[in-house]
Amino acid sequence: MDIAENPNKAAAPKQKDAIGEKTQKLFQDFLELFKSDGTGVPKYKDGARELIRPERNTLEVSFDDVEAFNQRLATTIQEEYYRVYPYVCAALKLYIQDIGEDIPANKDVYVSFADVNSKARVRELTANKVGTLIRITGQVVRTHPVHPELVKGTFICLDCQTAVKDVEQQFKYTQPSICRNPTCSNRSRFMLDISESHFVDFQKVRIQETQAELPRGSIPRSVEVVLRAEAVEVAQAGDKCDFTGTLIVVPDVRQLSVPGAKVEAASRGKMNDGYDMEGIAGLKALGVRELNYRFAFLACSVKSANPRFGGRCTGEEEMTTEKCRDQMTTQEWEKVFHMTQDKNLYSNLCHSLFPSIHGNEEVKRGVLLMLFGGVAKKADEGTNLRGDINVCIVGDPSTAKSQILKMVEEFSPRAIYTSGKASTAAGLTAAVVKDEESHEFVIEAGALMLADNGVCCIDEFDKMDLKDQVAIHEAMEQQTISITKAGVKATLNARTSILAAANPIGGRYDRSRALRQNISMSAPIMSRFDLFFILVDECNEVIDYAIARRIVDLHSGSMEDMERVYTTEEIQRYITFARLFKPQLTKESQEYIVEEYKRLRQRDASGTTRSAWRITVRQLESMIRLSEAMARMACVDKVRPAHVKEACRLLNKSIIRVEQPDIQLEQDEDEIMDVEMPPSEQTTQSSQPVSQQSQAARKKPVALSYEDYKKMTNLILIHMKQQEQLLELAAEEDGEETGMRQSELVNWYLKEMEHEIESEAELLEKKYLVEKVISKLIHTDHALIQLTQTGMKSDKDGEGETVEEDPILVLHPNYIVSGH
Repeated sequence: MDIAENPNKAAAPKQKDAIGEKTQKLFQDFLELFKSDGTGVPKYKDGARELIRPERNTLEVSFDDVEAFNQRLATTIQEEYYRVYPYVCAALKLYIQDIGEDIPANKDVYVSFADVNSKARVRELTANKVGTLIRITGQVVRTHPVHPELVKGTFICLDCQTAVKDVEQQFKYTQPSICRNPTCSNRSRFMLDISESHFVDFQKVRIQETQAELPRGSIPRSVEVVLRAEAVEVAQAGDKCDFTGTLIVVPDVRQLSVPGAKVEAASRGKMNDGYDMEGIAGLKALGVRELNYRFAFLACSVKSANPRFGGRCTGEEEMTTEKCRDQMTTQEWEKVFHMTQDKNLYSNLCHSLFPSIHGNEEVKRGVLLMLFGGVAKKADEGTNLRGDINVCIVGDPSTAKSQILKMVEEFSPRAIYTSGKASTAAGLTAAVVKDEESHEFVIEAGALMLADNGVCCIDEFDKMDLKDQVAIHEAMEQQTISITKAGVKATLNARTSILAAANPIGGRYDRSRALRQNISMSAPIMSRFDLFFILVDECNEVIDYAIARRIVDLHSGSMEDMERVYTTEEIQRYITFARLFKPQLTKESQEYIVEEYKRLRQRDASGTTRSAWRITVRQLESMIRLSEAMARMACVDKVRPAHVKEACRLLNKSIIRVEQPDIQLEQDEDEIMDVEMPPSEQTTQSSQPVSQQSQAARKKPVALSYEDYKKMTNLILIHMKQQEQLLELAAEEDGEETGMRQSELVNWYLKEMEHEIESEAELLEKKYLVEKVISKLIHTDHALIQLTQTGMKSDKDGEGETVEEDPILVLHPNYIVSGH
C-alpha cells in the first residue's frame, strides 16, 4: 500500500498554484517595467544587481510603487502575502537572471516591502490577520542571538541512502513523510545532509506596546517577532520600530516544557488502568487536540519608527547636516533656518517646551541644554568621554518636579519614565533571563538600556535603595552596563541622559543645612550629576498669584496658546538638526573655562563655604558639555566665550543654590560667648552703650543670607588687608600695633554704609550686625586673629586672660581673601 501511494506523495508538492504563478509573472513584469521618475531605467535594476554580492540577499521594494503599477497585484500581495511570498522571491531571482547577472543557483533572495499603509496595533493582531501583509509598531524589549534556521532540508534515508531534497520546514524540524524510493518504506529513519541544505539567519525579538497605544488600565501586551536574512541585528533593545510582515501561527512548544504539563496531559488522556504510565511520547503521540498554538509575527522589513529624532536606523552614524536637510521639506527647512536666526531662541524654546509650568526658569534652561547634549568624544587610547548631561531636581512637594519629568518623557521619542521606589537594580540596568524555548540565557533590557541615545527620567530618586543606586554608577559616567551572571559576560551601552527628581529629607528643604544633609544620596552619585536645581516652596504674593492664575486657566480650559512660540514638532526637528553639529572650543573659550574652574576650586578650598560636593574634574567636564550644548543650540561649529559664560552662570547658579544656606549669627555667637566669657563679664560692655531697643534686638536670632554675609566679610577683610599693607610700608617702630582696633573697624564700616542708614534704630541695628559678623570671622571662620594680653593670676583659683574691651584685630596670614 505504501509503494502504491508513494508516487502520488512525491508528486504532491508539484501541484500548481494559479494565483501564485500569476503573482510571480506580474511581479516580474513590475521589476522590469516600473521606472523611476524622469529616467528610463527600471527603478530596482541597480538594487537587484547588488544581490549577486555574497553578503546581500534582500531587495527593498516600496509598496506604493507596486500599487501605482498594478492595484490588483498589490491587493493580492496584501491579502495573500504568506501564500504568494515564495513566488515573489522566485520572480526576483528570475529577474536577476534576465538582466544578465550570474547568481548561484543555490542562493535564495528575498523581498522586503516598505511604505505599507495597513497598520495594526499589537493588541489588534487577531486570527483574521493571519497571512496578510500588515505593519505594526512596538518597542523592542528583548533580543535573542542570531541562529541559523533550516529553510529547506535535504535528508538521506538510512535504509537505502536515497536523498530527499527540498523538504520545507514549517517553524519546526520536519522530516519527510516517507522515502521516495519505491522499494523503501522508511518513514522515520532519516539523517539531515547539512551540506546540501539551505540555511538563513534567524533572530527572535520581543516587542511591546508603546505607551501611546496603551489603553487606560491595561497591561502592555507583547508579541514575538521573527526576523530573517538582512533584517537580523537591525532592531536593538529600546528601539521603537515599524515591523512589516505577516501574522503567523506556530506551535507553542513552551507549554510542553512547563513542569506538570506531561502529567496533566497523561491524566486527561487516561481511559483505563492499562494506560496509566503512557504519558506523552512526543508531538506525534500528543496529537493536534493537545497541542497549543500561539501568534508570532514574521517580519520582512524593520524600520525605525521615527528616524528623524531619537530613533536609530542603520545609517545614522553617517548622518550629516546636508542629509538631514534633504529629508526636510522646503517649509520645514525654512522654519529651522528662521529659528536659527531668532535672537530670543533660548527663552522661546523654554516657554514652548513647558507652557503650563510657571517660573523655574533655570530648571527649564538646564533641561533644554540636556536635550541638546554635549559632544561625545573618544580619546586616542580608546577612552570614551560622555557627552550626555545629567540633571537632578531637588525640591519641596508641589514644585512641578514630576510634571517636568513627564513633559520630557512625552516630548522625547526615546525616553523612559520610571519611579525609584518601584525599580530594582536589574530593572534599571539589565536582567539575564532564561528563554522558554531554547533554554538559553538572554539579556532583557532595563530602563537605562531602553533609553539608549535618549533620556531616562527617574522620579523619587531619593527613595531608591542604596544597592540600587550603586548599580547606576557605571551607567552615569562610563555610559556602559557590565553584566557577569549566569555565564553571560557582556558590556552593554547605556548612552543616556538621566533626569532625576528627589524630595528632601523630612519633605521640606532646610536652608540652614547644605544639600548633602538634605537628601539621602551618596557623594559618588551627587558628583555624577552635572546640574543640581533646588526648588523651594516660598511664600511670595506676586509668584503665588501668577501660579494660581496659571492653574485656574489650565483647569478652566482658557489657556492661551500664544505663549507657545514653536510647536512640539518644530522643536523636535530643530533639536535633531542641531545635534548633528559637533562644536569645538576656541582658544579664548579654553582659557575662560580654565580660569573659571580655578576660581571654583579656590572658592571650594578656602573653607568658608559649605559645599554640597567637592568641586572636581567632573564639574570642569560639566562646564565643557554645557558650553557645547549652548553652541549646538545656536547651530554653530565653534564654542564662543559667550556660550561658556552662560554655561558657567548656570553651573554657578546650581552650585550656589546648593552651597549657601542662611547664616545664623545669633546662635553661633551665643555658643561662643557661653564658653569664652563668664556671666559676670557679659554685662560689662562699658565702651558700647546700648539702648533698650538694641538689647531687644540682641535677644532675637539674626539670620543673614549668604550673599549679604559674603559681601560684608569681603568688604571688611579687603579693608583689613589694605590697612596692613599700608602699615608695613610705613614701617612703624611699634611692632605690636600691627592691626586695627575693633571699634575702628566698626566705625569704618558704618561710615561706608552711611548712605543706607536713615535713622538711629537702623544705625544701632547695623552696628550690632557688624559686631556679630566680626565675632563670627574671629571665632568660627578664623579669618581674623584677636590679639590678647596675658594677665596676672586672678583672685579666683586658676589663671585667666585679660579680655580687652576693644581688642586689636589682624588678618590671618593663611586666609585667602576672595575678591568680589
